[in-house]
Amino acid sequence: MAYEIPVTQARAELADLINRVVYGGERVVVTRHGKPLVALVSAADLERLAALDAAAEGPVVGAVGAVAGVREAAPREHRRHGVAAEHRGP
Repeated sequence: MAYEIPVTQARAELADLINRVVYGGERVVVTRHGKPLVALVSAADLERLAALDAAAEGPVVGAVGAVAGVREAAPREHRRHGVAAEHRGP
């Protein structure tokens, strides 16, 4: 669970918040009007998050490559099956 603090209070306590994150292992969420704005996390947490992002992108890139092959075959299939319309994205 993360510790939440309003942005106005976080400005005044930044050094203390950094110590809580680095040495206490806490995660701090800075809020504005009660809504999360930013988070303070350790460099180790940030590296883990980056690794998760990189791992998640792998399958997506593979899936997009597979769809590209299908799209190239689509016009031939339209003519073969008599499809009169097709969706064109933005």
